[in-house]
Parts: sequence; C-alpha cells; structure tokens
Amino acid sequence: MGSKIAVCVAALVLAIPLLIGAGIAGIISTLFGSSGSSGSLTCTPDGAPTGTVPGLTAEQMGNAATIVAVGKQMGVPEPGWVVAIAAAMQESKLQNLPYGDRDSLGLFQQRPSMGWGTPQQVTTPTYAATKFFEHLTATPNWQKMSVNDAAQTVQGSGFPNAYAQHEEKARAIVAAVSGVRCQPAPATTGTGDCNNIQAATAAAMTAINYACGQRGLPYVWGGNGPQNGDNGFDCSGLTKAAYEAAGISLPRTADAQYSAGNRVPDGQPLLPGDLVYYGPTSNIRHVGLYIGNGKMLNAPDFGQSVQIDNYRYPGDDYAGATRPAH
Repeated sequence: MGSKIAVCVAALVLAIPLLIGAGIAGIISTLFGSSGSSGSLTCTPDGAPTGTVPGLTAEQMGNAATIVAVGKQMGVPEPGWVVAIAAAMQESKLQNLPYGDRDSLGLFQQRPSMGWGTPQQVTTPTYAATKFFEHLTATPNWQKMSVNDAAQTVQGSGFPNAYAQHEEKARAIVAAVSGVRCQPAPATTGTGDCNNIQAATAAAMTAINYACGQRGLPYVWGGNGPQNGDNGFDCSGLTKAAYEAAGISLPRTADAQYSAGNRVPDGQPLLPGDLVYYGPTSNIRHVGLYIGNGKMLNAPDFGQSVQIDNYRYPGDDYAGATRPAH
C-alpha cells in the first residue's frame, strides 16, 4: 500500500464539476429521522422491521425494509413499494444474491451487462432498489397496472406472469416494515464491512454506502466516477462523490479536503465516515473513507480498484483525519 501514497497525487488535479444523481442521496436520513444526526445512535442501512411476516427471515425482512425506505425517500407511493417487494420476492426471495442467471445479481437480479450498474452497485440494496424505482416511475401509467404487470415492465422477465403470486405477501411485508431500529451504541462503532455498515450519522452512513457500491471500479487519475463519464475514481474523487451523495460538498483534491475539513483531534477515536489522510500536512497526497474496525474504503493506485484496506499500515505517513459528517 505504500506506493499508493506517492501515486494518488489528486492535489494536482483541477477541480472538476461532479454531478451525482440524487437516487440514493438522503435515503439514510429518511431511515434515521431526526435522531440519526445526534451521534448517540447506531443504525443499520438494511433496516430492521417493526413487524414480522410468517416464513420470512430477519435478512429478508431487512432487505424489504431497505426497499420500502428507498421508495419513501424517492417519493414513490405505497403501491410502488408493493410492486418492488413482489418483484424482489420472485427474483431473489428477498435475498441479496451474489449469483444468478448469466450475470444477474442482487435483490432484483439486475444485469450489469444490460446497464443496471456494476456488480458491486447492483448488490448494494439501496442502489438496486433505487434503480428499480427509477425504471418503475418512468413507466407511463404504471399506477393503473396490476402489480404483476408493473413489475414485469421493469424486470422484462421470461416468466411475465410470475409476480402476481407474491402480491398478497408483498402487501403484508409492506405493512410490517414501516421503520428501522436505531440503538444506543458507542460513537466508535463501525464494522469495517460493507455488508454490515454502521455509522452514527445519516451523512456518514450515506457516504459509506455510496463508496461501498463503487468497489471494483478501477483507479483512474483524476477520475470522478461513471456518473461523470469516467471508468473509475482517484482517491479524492471517490471521497468527494461519496459525500456528494450525502448532500455534503467537498473540495476536489485530497490536499484541499484536508485543509477545509473539521479536524479530528489527535488521539480521539475515529468514527465511520471520517476521512483519513496521508502525506506531509503541507502536501496531502492520499485520502480514504474510514468505515470502522481499522478499515477504510479508498482508490489506492494505478492497476488497483476501489477496495477496503487497513487505514494504518507499517511505514505509512498518516497525517490525520477530518469529519465531514458532524
């Protein structure tokens, strides 16, 4: 990892406008409500149902809660939630599957080869649900369709009548997943795992969720991500895009992000969502997004991809951290 510090010279890149779609922005603030920003609660992005449905596991109910929360945030009316749940029940049994027919993946078995997103994106439940609702609401008169037909317009399944069988249970699930659980937890909580994200603020959760969805994209010097026509990201392009998704604007370069940020005092425990920096403080050369348990998400170096790494390692030139979400 030492070489990445020398290569990620994002401080030399000119500022490039970054336009991030608002699809997942704000999802977690909807889940958290007003308490999420207090720093005294830890909430999980997959949601926790307020009720149960016979025959469904906690994982399935949690994925259903995510779908409903995304629909709420996007302003999709309740019938759309039922359509989405019915579709996910048919496609994956409400499981975030890492496999499927050909390259189909995730809750809705979306295919990267058909333009739904990268494998990492379509297996990120908030992203997958966002894309489903975008396609659904772009369908003329979808609210006048049956649940089956509305789901089929999005999915284009080879079994076009398969969704109707799930309508009754989908309605029961929607009725059961009206919220998430936020529990008191130490401010330092964080798993370091994209499959079980934890953070104490809505903005940090959204930023981490976004960055997790970019895993596998290549390092591109000056890269701002696929939304801006780039194949991938450099280090500060990733952190800027992640917080843009959370509604927080950051400078474009690692050095500028460090200079403009709210510093985490030396010796104070890091929180998930903090930005961690490397290089002399007069010329910061690399930045990553801390996700807990000593791990960070980052775009390390040429020939590598967006990935999870240790945020400290032998011989590093760690300079400190800032806290965009506070």
